[in-house]
Amino acid sequence: MAKLVLLRHGESMWNRLNVFTGWVDVPLTVKGIEEAAAAGRKLADMEFDIIFTSTLVRAMETAMIAMAYNKSDRLPVVIHEEEGKEGEWSKIYDEEMEKRIIPVIRDWHLNERYYGELQGKNKARTAEQYGAEQVHLWRRSYDVPPPGGECLKDTAERTIPFFRDHIIPRLKLNQNVFIAAHGNSLRSIVMHLDHLTEEEVLNLEIPTGEPILYHYDGERFTREEL
Repeated sequence: MAKLVLLRHGESMWNRLNVFTGWVDVPLTVKGIEEAAAAGRKLADMEFDIIFTSTLVRAMETAMIAMAYNKSDRLPVVIHEEEGKEGEWSKIYDEEMEKRIIPVIRDWHLNERYYGELQGKNKARTAEQYGAEQVHLWRRSYDVPPPGGECLKDTAERTIPFFRDHIIPRLKLNQNVFIAAHGNSLRSIVMHLDHLTEEEVLNLEIPTGEPILYHYDGERFTREEL
């Protein structure tokens, strides 16, 4: 059966500062780097055929650090599909080396939930300003978005079609897929895979740097312990 691994990025600099991050492109902390390395050690013996990440650096860093521990003789290579020199000049001209790469595909559909006008705000001070109950509603409810931002329902409306169109076809080919993304983009995917209700997903937490493994038999996803 094909394997699917989901990995939330390690601790970012704004996670550490307790700040709403969303699409602000901040890097990992030293702890986040260590979390990505620990995840990589857990996945070291697993072979992957393709890697998907969001376009945000903390997810890309996490994937690449984790893959540095992988024992496969295939190497992760970021695929540049842009027009112009970035795409043209990244072409590989050796057939043997091209067969040894694991394509790394970046896509914005896997980005974190867009927090709108909360981005860059400290979470504790925001709770003082708007009230803890209101901030909890913005953070944890399924369909109440923060000002100018996305709720989890909105996030799912971009992640799930992407998953169906780009991830499942790979799994149906019996390819092993690794996705490095974010707490809320992964919450929406896990909600879909585990058939969680809108109420059940409210209590779902995706910890930083902890791989989640599923097996796919062509029809069903089965969650397994690593």
